[in-house]
Amino acid sequence: MRPDSRLAFARYRAVDHRLPRPARGYPPVSQRLDDLRPLIERFDGFILDAFGVLNVGDRVIPAAPARVAQIRAAGKRVAVLTNGASHPRAQALEKYRRWGFDFDPSEVIASRALAARAMAAHPVTAAGGTWAALAPPGAGLDDLPGRVRALDAGLLNDADGFVFLGAEGWTPERQAALAGALRTRPRPVLCANPDIVAPREAGFTWEPGHFACALPGPVDFHGKPFGGAFRAALAALDLPAERVAMVGDSLHTDVLGGRAAGCATALVAAHGFFAGLDPAPFIAASGIVPDFIARAT
Repeated sequence: MRPDSRLAFARYRAVDHRLPRPARGYPPVSQRLDDLRPLIERFDGFILDAFGVLNVGDRVIPAAPARVAQIRAAGKRVAVLTNGASHPRAQALEKYRRWGFDFDPSEVIASRALAARAMAAHPVTAAGGTWAALAPPGAGLDDLPGRVRALDAGLLNDADGFVFLGAEGWTPERQAALAGALRTRPRPVLCANPDIVAPREAGFTWEPGHFACALPGPVDFHGKPFGGAFRAALAALDLPAERVAMVGDSLHTDVLGGRAAGCATALVAAHGFFAGLDPAPFIAASGIVPDFIARAT
């Protein structure tokens, strides 16, 4: 079934027990804004989600490059924190340049790189074992540490660990086969994209987090809303969390993760997850309350 906002929200609620908890409560209400401009003077740094804030699928949000330029012109710092893990870093940077952004490589923190760091330190890699990568056809794997091969039928039994990078081309049949192989012989699973869905031009797509949460046994998640991703973003900004605003389009990844990291949070409502919807009922149902709701980037 192709997901929409309501189905995706229900799925996030179903896996809530896997997600982090903020150390302090949420604000009683969110301040409404037309766009992000009023926040530029209030904070010294911004962690920006990509999907829903900078782009929707392969289309840039028209106002986004100019908004990033405004933030820079005010002397404020910017980092992009993305759960996009299907493609190597160089491809992601080229995509941003093509869209008109001037991000330095140090300003883009991708969950793929965070998972790669975990793989490099993992016993599977240290022992010379083989990782089976769940990734779109033709996805590059050379940037990943250790022995990494694209998942095939033989690797279901022979791989020493699995890393989930992207869900394009992933089917219920492949999901069932992987789940069966893990029940027969449990092995480590790393998920480099905890997102349940991604907003694209033609609607939502199911993402690795949706499938990883349904696998038997534990999964090691790398990316939003988990703490390692935000620690990496704050280190890139070199700012204390209380001086940083996390800007995203999702309650359960961006707002929850930002709040758990100690940042202020801003939900962009016109693009991405809540496009065409009032986020208020979803906020009330989840109890995840952003500090600000901006209609647009």
